[in-house]
Amino acid sequence: MRTVPGRTDHVVVIGAGLAGLSAALHLLGAGRRVTLLERGPLPGGRAGREDLAGYRLDTGPTVLTMPDLLDEAFAAVGTSAAEHLDLVPLHPAYRARFADGSGLDVHTDPAAMEAEVERFAGAREAIGYRRLRRWLTALYRVQMRSFIDANFDSPLGLLGPDLARLAALGGFGRLGPRIGRFLSDERLRRVFSFQSLYAGVPPARALAAYAVIAYMDTVAGVYFPRGGMHTVPTALAAAARRAGAELRHGAEATALERSPGGTRVHAVRTADGERIACDAVVLTPDLPAVHRLLGAAPLRPTRLRWAPSAFLLHAGTDRTWDGLGHHTLLFGAAWERTFEELTRTGTLMSDPSVLITRPTTTDPTLAPPGRHLHYVLAPCPNLRSAPLDWARVGPRYRDRLVTELERRGLTGFGTAVRAERVVTPADWAAQGHAAGTPFSAAHTLAQTGPFRSRNLVRGTENAVLAGCGTVPGVGVPTVLLSGKLAAARITGLHRRTRAHG
Repeated sequence: MRTVPGRTDHVVVIGAGLAGLSAALHLLGAGRRVTLLERGPLPGGRAGREDLAGYRLDTGPTVLTMPDLLDEAFAAVGTSAAEHLDLVPLHPAYRARFADGSGLDVHTDPAAMEAEVERFAGAREAIGYRRLRRWLTALYRVQMRSFIDANFDSPLGLLGPDLARLAALGGFGRLGPRIGRFLSDERLRRVFSFQSLYAGVPPARALAAYAVIAYMDTVAGVYFPRGGMHTVPTALAAAARRAGAELRHGAEATALERSPGGTRVHAVRTADGERIACDAVVLTPDLPAVHRLLGAAPLRPTRLRWAPSAFLLHAGTDRTWDGLGHHTLLFGAAWERTFEELTRTGTLMSDPSVLITRPTTTDPTLAPPGRHLHYVLAPCPNLRSAPLDWARVGPRYRDRLVTELERRGLTGFGTAVRAERVVTPADWAAQGHAAGTPFSAAHTLAQTGPFRSRNLVRGTENAVLAGCGTVPGVGVPTVLLSGKLAAARITGLHRRTRAHG
């Protein structure tokens, strides 16, 4: 593994999101002095917090898996997640509701899930689920140790016995057909393949290797931190401060000052004119912002492709609906057409599938007494594939989604709303996210593993990337890992995550 040459005593980390905080903790644990620069008033980046008429909104991710990776970050400075967070395991992890009126609770306990699958689709599908679970576990073990928790210096780094194991497991086939080898019920297939949307690729075209996200969701378990997802970056930031990090809010990095040869960054300049000398820098903003700081984008054989975006409706209501869990997947009747619309034709879903998160299921204090909070996420095209006028489209699409929710059983949803916040691709773009998507670069084959934007910047000796635009990719677990991998490029210390399961 290549590392940053020369002195690395003082590291400036730009961005106090999950990736930057993870990098900071792993650097601190290795004895580095760390300065964290965050342009916003709070830590968290995408995992932000907004107060709306007494409702406490998580503005970014709502699904937390793989808490072991949080423990790794805390353990780097001698503490643990349990000392900072109250992580509640969700049972069920999800509820899935389908257009034909059927429903399935997704359990992480194998016996409970097998019984639920048998109830839902029969004994033959339950046998298929058992086989699928074993395959997902084997896939995860191979990928975590060699492909996810790994720094690649070149594509040759893929070569090794685990590449053959991954191939033998069918990881280089297509996700949809591979899931179909285990499950014949089309509804069940959706439960174990919708996760590829996070990677920005339809199941029919996604690598089967991306079933590892389904492992995280359906085998490793889903958790919720009491107090909301924003408590995670808040806790990481507190641990970093306690370990000696200097965290500066309202400090926007605007330039990197280089040595006369231009290959080494020796200071970061901020919008207010401050100059902060450093021995190395970790860059965590979205890729276009990183490229502006570096002065150029790296040469690629093909143009970057961006993942689909998301339309969000945060709704504070005076009632709720019994059929909802903490996380509920409402699937429309369409499936392949939905992905075609999101990733190819650049149109809004004609038959929406949405994720509804109701955090007040687990923590009622996130809303005023007697009220409820619902987070409705509808995937939508990014601004590159569909440059829609969201100021005009947004209100109409909000009303259309509410009508659809009511049609699917959430009767009276519209009249129950007492406070709301809508977030569109235009809002994501205003926050600095390329193509108006919070999911960054899609995980096509040409943007995966060693082909993804590298975390060690070519032509700059001591600049390292972290975040969802670089390795290993999009999602809370992977951005935590990206911070760890960035720190390893600076310190040379890389402790592998234990592949459990």
